[in-house]
Amino acid sequence: MPQFAANLTMLYNEVPFLERFELAANSGFKAVEFLFPYAYEAAEIKNKLEQNQLKLVLHNLPAGDWDAGDRGIACNPDRVEEFRAGVAKAIEYAKVLGVPQLNCLAGKMPPGISEQLLHDTFVENLQFAAAVLKKSQLKLLIEPINTFDIPGFFLSTTQQALDILSEVDADNLFVQYDIYHAQRMEGELSNTIEKNLSKIAHIQLADNPGRNEPGTGEINYPHLFKLLDRIGYQGWIGCEYKPATTTEAGLSWIQKLN
Repeated sequence: MPQFAANLTMLYNEVPFLERFELAANSGFKAVEFLFPYAYEAAEIKNKLEQNQLKLVLHNLPAGDWDAGDRGIACNPDRVEEFRAGVAKAIEYAKVLGVPQLNCLAGKMPPGISEQLLHDTFVENLQFAAAVLKKSQLKLLIEPINTFDIPGFFLSTTQQALDILSEVDADNLFVQYDIYHAQRMEGELSNTIEKNLSKIAHIQLADNPGRNEPGTGEINYPHLFKLLDRIGYQGWIGCEYKPATTTEAGLSWIQKLN
C-alpha cells in the first residue's frame, strides 16, 4: 500500500498549526508535509516532528506574499533576487528539519511580460536552485497547477513540466505530480504516471470535484493506488485535500484500503 503523508496546511486546520503534528500522529500518519515553515522557527517545527516521531517529506520554497495573492515568484523576471534569497532560506530550514526535497511554485504570469521571458526566467531560476540544492543533497520539484483554481498559473501541464526538466538538465530536478490538478487539466492519470515514473519524485492527492478526500468524487483512487504499487512507486503521497467535514471523519478512506 502507498505511504501517505498528512498535509498540515489542509488537514486538521481547525487547530493552530503547531498542534496539528500530534493530531496527525494520533491518526496513524508517519509523515507530514505542508506549504511553508517560515512563519515559525525551524527548531519549533523540528521539536514537534521529534515529539511525534514524524518525518517531514516536503515543503515549498518561499513563494512571495501568499496572503496578498502570490502563488510563487519563480517565473517573474522582476523578482530573481528575491527568489534566490528564498532558496537560501529554504535550505537553512531543510538542514534543520531533515526534509529531502523542496517544491518550487512557478507563480502566476505577471501582466505585460512575454511568455518566453517568463519561461526563460523560470528555467534560469531552476538551474540556479537545482545547483545550490544539490550541494546540500536536496531534490528540487516543480508542480503543475490547474488554471481553474489559480488562473494564470505559469506551469499547468505535465508535458510542460517535463519539457522544462529536459531544458534545465539537472539530475536532482523532478516533477511533483498532484493528481487533483492533473485531473482538472488533462486527465489520463494512469498512463501519465506510469510513463513518467522516473521523473516523478512526489505525488499529492485530492478528489474532484471539490478537492475533498478520495472517494468523494470521480477519481478512481483504488485503481491508482494499485497502479502505484504495481509500477514500484517508492515516494510518499501527500494528502493535500480539503476535508468534507472534519479531518478525522474523512480518514475512513485510508482504513478501507487495508
